[in-house]
Amino acid sequence: MSKVNILSLLAKKQSQQKFAVVTCYDASFAKLVENAGIDAILVGDSLGMVLQGHDSTLPVTIADMAYHTACVSRGCNRPLIISDMPFGSYNTTTQCLDNATTLMRAGAQMVKLEGGDWLCESIRQLNHAGIPVCGHLGLTPQSVNVLGGYRIQGRDDNQAQAILKDALALEAAGAALLVLECVPRKLAAEISHALKIPVIGIGAGNETDAQVLVLHDLLGVTEKTARFVRNFAEGSSSIADALGRYNDAVADASFPADEHSFD
Repeated sequence: MSKVNILSLLAKKQSQQKFAVVTCYDASFAKLVENAGIDAILVGDSLGMVLQGHDSTLPVTIADMAYHTACVSRGCNRPLIISDMPFGSYNTTTQCLDNATTLMRAGAQMVKLEGGDWLCESIRQLNHAGIPVCGHLGLTPQSVNVLGGYRIQGRDDNQAQAILKDALALEAAGAALLVLECVPRKLAAEISHALKIPVIGIGAGNETDAQVLVLHDLLGVTEKTARFVRNFAEGSSSIADALGRYNDAVADASFPADEHSFD
């Protein structure tokens, strides 16, 4: 199968074909993800919690991200590899470009940034430098202390309109993908229909163009998971089978179901 890129994912949105994304942090699991037919891997700063044992993503460094990005890139060929820019690594456009370059050299094919329209200049600079960008709005875990915890975002009209405005601004600045985390499904649907770029949901209902889950969550490794998580290891014969079932459930829109979504 041919290598996944931003144009092939855009074509899926245009033809209304949903696609799956999963976090991954090493070569062995990257190969399993690839064999399951999953289109994109997010080397997530969630590694701070599921691998390093921290209670948030904040302690993760750019060196951590580069190391795990390199591990993933050696384990697969087909999926698009997206790497998280960790907390404090993109506070200025110069810092952002330098650190994104580090991740691209490690094997990323796109970087992900959390935040709204304040990132637009950095996104433009990254695009000029040949670095594709995935935005991230809604619940942004790096801002957990500002948000007051892991809470649903966009439930009141003003906040919902602010998220929509930010989404449009990020797209206009050159973002090629957008993650929406923990927002009401009605808002996620509105944003998905308003944007030309693919929107990846997590806790955002099933009208987004794609879904992403943390690997350890969908395999039932995480002891306590969020409402939007489904344990695909239950009833599966192997890790490979669980990943394949996840990919199929996203493709046929059976996941996420109502119980995994927020109103």
